[in-house]
Amino acid sequence: MAEKTFEEMLNELENIVRNLESGRVGLEDALKAYQEGMKLKTACEAKLAAAKEQIDKLIIEKDQIVGKEPFDVEGA
Repeated sequence: MAEKTFEEMLNELENIVRNLESGRVGLEDALKAYQEGMKLKTACEAKLAAAKEQIDKLIIEKDQIVGKEPFDVEGA
């Protein structure tokens, strides 16, 4: 089974949030959905951190790595 993409996980997480916010989910199902949502949140954060690390490592000028500058998520 292939690993889910960031976009797939984010979509699942958004669906869980919508279902929980609807108020039509029973307590048991809400707890299970919340647990799954937390797993998805953690996985999404890990993928974002890995992407940020890659961006932080590379500044390419004329096909050569010339240094490292932090990628500013806030200003992007």
